[in-house]
Amino acid sequence: MKKVYLDNAATTAIRPEVVQEMVKVMSEDFGNPSSTHSFGRHSKSILELARKTIAKNLNAKAQEIIFTSGGTEANNWVLQNAIKDLKIERIISSRIEHHAVLHVVEYLEKNNNIRVDFVNIKPDGNIDVNHLVELLSDNIPTLVSLIHVNNETGNVLDLNLIGRICKQHHAFFHSDTVQSIGKIPFDLQELPIDFINASAHKFHGPKGIGFLFVRKGLMINPMLFGGEQEKGLRAGTESIHNISGMAKALELSCQNLESEKAYILSLKSYLFVQLEANFPGFKINGVKDGFYNIANILLPFDEAKTSMILFHLDMKGIAVSRGSACQSGSIKPSHVLAEILDESDIKKPSLRISFSHYNTTADIDYLIEALKTI
Repeated sequence: MKKVYLDNAATTAIRPEVVQEMVKVMSEDFGNPSSTHSFGRHSKSILELARKTIAKNLNAKAQEIIFTSGGTEANNWVLQNAIKDLKIERIISSRIEHHAVLHVVEYLEKNNNIRVDFVNIKPDGNIDVNHLVELLSDNIPTLVSLIHVNNETGNVLDLNLIGRICKQHHAFFHSDTVQSIGKIPFDLQELPIDFINASAHKFHGPKGIGFLFVRKGLMINPMLFGGEQEKGLRAGTESIHNISGMAKALELSCQNLESEKAYILSLKSYLFVQLEANFPGFKINGVKDGFYNIANILLPFDEAKTSMILFHLDMKGIAVSRGSACQSGSIKPSHVLAEILDESDIKKPSLRISFSHYNTTADIDYLIEALKTI
């Protein structure tokens, strides 16, 4: 059976060069980077070279990069510590965040007596910038946490604009950039943002590793206590093979960014042409010119087909999703789409189709033919 993977917003295939790098480190460079002997010192040099590589590709300082287990840990770290470390009294977020932010914010509101305001969402899935300005005019010590690229719709937040607004109102700015790191250029010396995060498996690296960017001069205390790893900020022996794999994956993604982006954009355009030809009643959830590798579409099917559509596609070897993989076991409709679709459309089948440079037009043709049989 043909296999077609179109769920790259959930995770990506590891590049062969990254696998080779990780195998080399696991085979040859097994020393504990905290050990003072030559084995440890060599592993420490690999660790710090990876940090410098990541920082260089984002135009950040190496000391601003802290290794984590991924985006969820980094989001939790910033949001939970902001209350104590940054002395904030309020968090402004949105109801279309990834649950790694949304659930943390809800927990903090309930258990830490922190005020939470949610910025309004427009019908196209973008945030209402005027409402954000209105909220910030209250002049309360605030952290703004808004996702850069929505993982379900692909809508893109203007980080420069939001960052400038936050600076004007003396608010801290955090963005979940898991879907965009490695896929667009970042210049963190110019971007007015305090915290961003990444997961390597979103840019063709290994799972279970990521990083947090903390603007130099901002104080953040550890969530985990133990050893002195990561300058005492994150205890625990570093996963050297995963860290080196992540650095290699980001380096390759940045090197190939323009050519791979152009290719993926051509695939997305081809998808829309084929959908228009075969399912002329389809709609795009969110904005049409959203992030280049994500398309969220509402199909002109009866709502009775909603619950089984992913099963039918999976039986044909096609991997797509209805939304975030982190909530794939839920029977509830997407919390993101619930904010922008009416009651009738939310019951109909929507699919998130997300591409990588490993996909082809033949994959799209196979998907279209499969959808015709449903």
